[in-house]
Amino acid sequence: MQTPPFHLRLPASLDSVSTLLDALEAYAEEAELSPGIAARLNLVAEEIAANVAMHATGASFFELRVTPGAGALAIAIEDDGPEYDPLARAAPDTGASVEDRDIGGLGVHLVREMTQDARYEREAGLNRLSCALPLG
Repeated sequence: MQTPPFHLRLPASLDSVSTLLDALEAYAEEAELSPGIAARLNLVAEEIAANVAMHATGASFFELRVTPGAGALAIAIEDDGPEYDPLARAAPDTGASVEDRDIGGLGVHLVREMTQDARYEREAGLNRLSCALPLG
């Protein structure tokens, strides 16, 4: 079976993150994604969408697209919040003790670690974070 694309646009709220995850669960089943790929897709989408919902003051929506390609799922999430590049933040020191670490940053770190070619761009008033989730 050829993996279908996925597209969903929702209000930028935490309730919408739950709606997105439910829709991705149905998509993963329809697309016959392996449980491991489905779990990574959910985690990546949840981390990025939750960041928009919690931190992009003034954003009215986020939009997720998943496009199957050769050996990977291309993931892109857009929002209309203020310009912000989450990838510009330094990677957290995962070797430091919990008490010595800064709060936050682990979600973006997970996205970087689980995907390839993560990149940010700002175009036409939109933030776009895109990456590739390897299927193998």
